[in-house]
Amino acid sequence: MLGSTHGTLTTTHRSAARVLACGEGPGGAVHSRTPDDPGAERDVSGRPLRAPVPDLDRFFRPESVAVVGASDADGRPNTGITRQLLAWAERVGARVHPVHPGRREVFGLRCVPDVTELPEPVDVAVLLVADPLPVLEQLAGTKTRFAVAFASGFAETGPEGAAAQEKLAEAAARAGVRLLGPNTNLNAFERFRDDLAGPAIALITQSGHQGRPVFALQELGVRLSHWAPTGNEADLETADFLSYFAGLPEVGAVAAYVEGLKDGRAFLLAADRAARRGVPVVAVKVGRTEAGARTAASHTGKLTGADATVDAAMRQFGVIRVDGLDELQDTATLLARARPPRADGVAVYAISGGTGAHLSDMATAAGLTLPVLSEAKQAELHQWIPEYLSVANPIDNGGHPVGDWRGRKIIDAILADPDVGVLICPITGPFPPMSDRLAQDLVDAAEQTDKPVCVIWGSPVGTEDAYRTTLLGSSRVVTFRTFGNCVRAVRAYLDHHRFTRTYRSPFDDAPRTPSPSHRKAQSLLRPGQQLSEHGGKQLLRAYGIRVPREQLCTSAAGAVRAAAQVGYPVVMKASAPHLAHKSDYGLVRLHLTSASQVRDTYRELTDIARAEEIELDGVLVCQMVDPGVEMIVGLSQDPLFGPVVTVGLGGVLVEALRDTAVRVPPFGEEQARAMLGELRGAGLLEGVRGRPPADTDALVEVVLRVQRMALELGGGPAGPDGGGPREGSGLAELEINPLVVLPRGQGAVALDALAVCR
Repeated sequence: MLGSTHGTLTTTHRSAARVLACGEGPGGAVHSRTPDDPGAERDVSGRPLRAPVPDLDRFFRPESVAVVGASDADGRPNTGITRQLLAWAERVGARVHPVHPGRREVFGLRCVPDVTELPEPVDVAVLLVADPLPVLEQLAGTKTRFAVAFASGFAETGPEGAAAQEKLAEAAARAGVRLLGPNTNLNAFERFRDDLAGPAIALITQSGHQGRPVFALQELGVRLSHWAPTGNEADLETADFLSYFAGLPEVGAVAAYVEGLKDGRAFLLAADRAARRGVPVVAVKVGRTEAGARTAASHTGKLTGADATVDAAMRQFGVIRVDGLDELQDTATLLARARPPRADGVAVYAISGGTGAHLSDMATAAGLTLPVLSEAKQAELHQWIPEYLSVANPIDNGGHPVGDWRGRKIIDAILADPDVGVLICPITGPFPPMSDRLAQDLVDAAEQTDKPVCVIWGSPVGTEDAYRTTLLGSSRVVTFRTFGNCVRAVRAYLDHHRFTRTYRSPFDDAPRTPSPSHRKAQSLLRPGQQLSEHGGKQLLRAYGIRVPREQLCTSAAGAVRAAAQVGYPVVMKASAPHLAHKSDYGLVRLHLTSASQVRDTYRELTDIARAEEIELDGVLVCQMVDPGVEMIVGLSQDPLFGPVVTVGLGGVLVEALRDTAVRVPPFGEEQARAMLGELRGAGLLEGVRGRPPADTDALVEVVLRVQRMALELGGGPAGPDGGGPREGSGLAELEINPLVVLPRGQGAVALDALAVCR
């Protein structure tokens, strides 16, 4: 069985629906759209085709702030928080209004008893209270734009807490307020350095502590512009901040720590917006393992989703997934700072042959290209590097040239090579004064080139002046501490720019209106039921997917007549809903060549079914199909992303090898072919041991037709909140197994089909 039947989607989409509704909320807060958010444009399933972009300018740079629960009493936790908020408000130029029922003033500022008595509408209300629900209810009519709830004890604690969190979201919606949290913190109000140059990293985290290493990059000279600590995401979520950050000119990359996606579709729309604009998104997404998923759910109360689907969806929309926070730091820094590559080649320049060989091996294994430098370029380098050293790439200078005028000449010559797009220089340890001169030459060269210069400072000490002052003082050089992180970051950088150079949003081509096939298929669906094989094949035929000639028979005589019309040899199968594995019961017969065999087989199959208490709707008499490569193509429902399409090796191999690839619709032909390339058994399609190549064009066509079914039948029309499909509106699961892919030019034939309706 391919995947599992999840039924309807469980994720709500209230925040996206509210923004898409546009206009002024009940409390008067304006949730504006940008020109990138056409709002009403939806696909055939009723889902949005563009990311809603909330106007978060006044959240990060408000004019007025209310601090509910403000305090200046010694020893109170709220006192420290109030003090930090006052300092932040002063930095951004915001007026502060303390709110507390028992105080007339806080830190010398006039205090009001509750939010209904605020002297003006505020942009941000920070709720330092254990129960934020009553305050959210009071905010209705105050024209407050945003509220921040620090309180914990909500969805992260279980079903009861999740219900309480849902009440918060509903109260915020009624008040027309966008809510950050609950279970968030002060990270959005941190002090950001304003003395750093270059494009900035914008940070999104669901756990504040997990964002600390990225925030600390400022101490290494890396600019950060924003930090969005989303917490439990009762309303504002990762996708909202990603959509917003992707449109800011100062943001060079977005770094994210994601424990669970609230709404998979909203995240992909936001990633699509970033991809359209060429803004790299680097993310740690926990939940690869069962233990990780369990921990993430307990922390933020979200679905983590099937990790294979999450991984494929991120790749599909250009999100760079990394595993560690150190990788998140390094990869985001390189992508934020580096200009688009002029070439894909990587040059490794080292003062040691062993160091260069080691790094080159790692780079090649990671899929990076190390072009052999031309004879002319090698001759140029040998002006400054002894002839006995190899400069073909990696370039070994032997050490001494870096200590004098030759060092800069070598670096400039390498960077001038048109085949070199990135220079990596590993410095495995400090050796003053030569390492100091080398570091300075690399920094100076980086200022004069538009090619990334990456340095690996291998000293475990990290206090050396060449590292702390020279390298980290440059806004152009990207400095790493490990070979592995450097290689992976460079690979991500080159992959990102290859991706964005050719990126065309799949949402642009998503169907807006149902096809004629959809109308035919609707009459074949049986809400809440699994179709028989015959019913499943009729569904495929409606979408133009080839199936064998066959007839459903209810008598032995009818089977004999059908065999004559189908043409011998034939296959006979018992047919009934909920009969998924017919061969397990002995209900399949192959290579039948005569009327007597057909007659006897009909009786045998019906006898077995009767003994097994299986109620048949008939016996299928099917055309025998020539051998080919057996594949599986399917559609299932993911609780985060909705319908997903899977392709893999079929027959018994699907359960034995689990060699599959998945994509989230919509996607085009290029992605369909990429799915085939991801399969470990892809070589079978190319032809092995004298077998002819398979008709991969026909296989790709089937994948795209199943995708159309996913969009028209799997997604269903939008529910009342603008999100998932309604019950009983389409197809929950489809499995074509085996799909026999015949030799090139002969097509593909679906020999069996299982379809489950919602």
